[in-house]
Amino acid sequence: MRPMASPDRVAAVLEPFVRRPERAAVVTDFDGTLAPIVTDPAAARPLAVVPDLLRRLAARFARVAVVSGRPAAFLLDHLGAGGVSLHGIYGLEAVDRDGRVVANADAASWAPVVADVAERGRLRAPAGVTVEPKGLSLTLHFRGSPSADDEARAWVEAEAARTGLVVHAGRRSYELRPPVPLDKGTVVEELGAGLDAVCFAGDDVGDLAAFDALDRLARRGACALRVGVRSAEAPDELLERADIVVEGPEGAVALLERLVV
Repeated sequence: MRPMASPDRVAAVLEPFVRRPERAAVVTDFDGTLAPIVTDPAAARPLAVVPDLLRRLAARFARVAVVSGRPAAFLLDHLGAGGVSLHGIYGLEAVDRDGRVVANADAASWAPVVADVAERGRLRAPAGVTVEPKGLSLTLHFRGSPSADDEARAWVEAEAARTGLVVHAGRRSYELRPPVPLDKGTVVEELGAGLDAVCFAGDDVGDLAAFDALDRLARRGACALRVGVRSAEAPDELLERADIVVEGPEGAVALLERLVV
């Protein structure tokens, strides 16, 4: 198991961000990072201090963003804006400066297909599986019925073959998304372009793309900080690739608070 970072190690990796916040970006996932993992996706809420903390970060750093598999409207409802860049459905949509949710045009053209699959899922998904429609994607959750894993995967693979949507594995879930080349990594790379330091905190398989983006930014000379948020379900690959590991959303929030003191 990857050990937790020592106080000296944490201070060292945060130094480039603390020294020149006007040249740094702070980016984070939502579920499992800013919000505890819950069985019912609709019940997820950020830790109480998070909305104000993000606004304080945004007042100090060049760019502050949340990049999530959640719809952008969900992020706006529960985090507010306050100078924070909100990106939903793995970058398929975002909240603009006027507080409106704007979808990627290529992804938006797939909305009727996603809606059809979501309705088929409501009627025909395997027993014990919860279907979460997100507008531009849908997720099948089997957290409450781990034994339904194989059936859930078979169902989404069949729907992908039928419609052209793409399967993405997640934490005790499978997601179907449009075949559009956007993910957390493309968003992080765009947010970090031209800056001296960029960090991303995440806890799930989908966050590996953001770590990949940090690798690309590092090759261009940026200081890249990969923060792994540990949980019972965090993938080993993500924790092994992380520069530092924190314990759950409480640990992630404590790390972010060190950037605004």
